Amino acid sequence: MNSLERHLEINALLEYYRPLLTEKQASMMRYYYEENYSLSEIADYVGTSRTAVHEHIRNTVDKLYDYESKLKLHEKAQKRRDILDALKRKDDEEIIALVRKLEEVE
Repeated sequence: MNSLERHLEINALLEYYRPLLTEKQASMMRYYYEENYSLSEIADYVGTSRTAVHEHIRNTVDKLYDYESKLKLHEKAQKRRDILDALKRKDDEEIIALVRKLEEVE
């Protein structure tokens, strides 16, 4: 997996598991992965070392992957999207109407 794919995957995991993170973890992840702050910028902002920020982010990423390995929310959502996409390609109007209703729930 290249760095862009990993970055996108971590952002997706954050969508599901951010409520399980501490405020500090969530804010550092937001700065780094969503707002594209450098480690040095985050360190200056929160008043710690660049190394401490790096470790904190690395540990939080590990935690996100651990949550996903146990709960599989992202994996299941992707499977649902794949099935919905396959159903959309069908010609049956009733199936298409049901797919639209499912999408509204998602």
